Amino acid sequence: EPDATEMASLIRSGNMSAREAVEAAIARAQAMQPKINFLVTDTYAQARTQAATPGGGPFAGVPYLIKDLNNVAGVMTRSGTRVTAGRPPAATTEPFVAAMLDTGLISIGKSASPEYGYLPTTEPLAFGPTRNPWDLGRSSGGSSGGSAAAVAAGVVPMAHANDGGGSIRFPAANCGLVGLKPSRGRMADGE
Repeated sequence: EPDATEMASLIRSGNMSAREAVEAAIARAQAMQPKINFLVTDTYAQARTQAATPGGGPFAGVPYLIKDLNNVAGVMTRSGTRVTAGRPPAATTEPFVAAMLDTGLISIGKSASPEYGYLPTTEPLAFGPTRNPWDLGRSSGGSSGGSAAAVAAGVVPMAHANDGGGSIRFPAANCGLVGLKPSRGRMADGE
């Protein structure tokens, strides 16, 4: 599969449609979810709607995942815990998430995180452990383990992660990826 910049280029050039990119990511997600358990909530219907008219931005039409610690309007945020079951969907989208989506990325769902992002492994009681796609007996790391596992498995070319004490870096190292932690204050909303 192409990386995010190559996929965006293919979509811009007309060699791939946003709809094709999103459908392929959904198919890969459905195939990999039972094996590695990276997805908490799917937003397939919304992604398909958005892919029909993807808009602009440098990543227009590229499928993406948002970590389940951050709010997206109309989607439940579970934060990896059973306590949040039954809560209504978020009323607003957090500024950082909105800024990422404004680049044209299309979210196909929310990726797994440990409860409230506290642990360096993604094994929330509410959803069970996320497995490392390279070795299902090993951890994907945490707290952005769902995102890292999905990218390493080729579900999406990149995914949202956040890091206060290793939550991007640990999963990236565990799953054989490069994880980028920008300097504090360089991202919207301080992320």
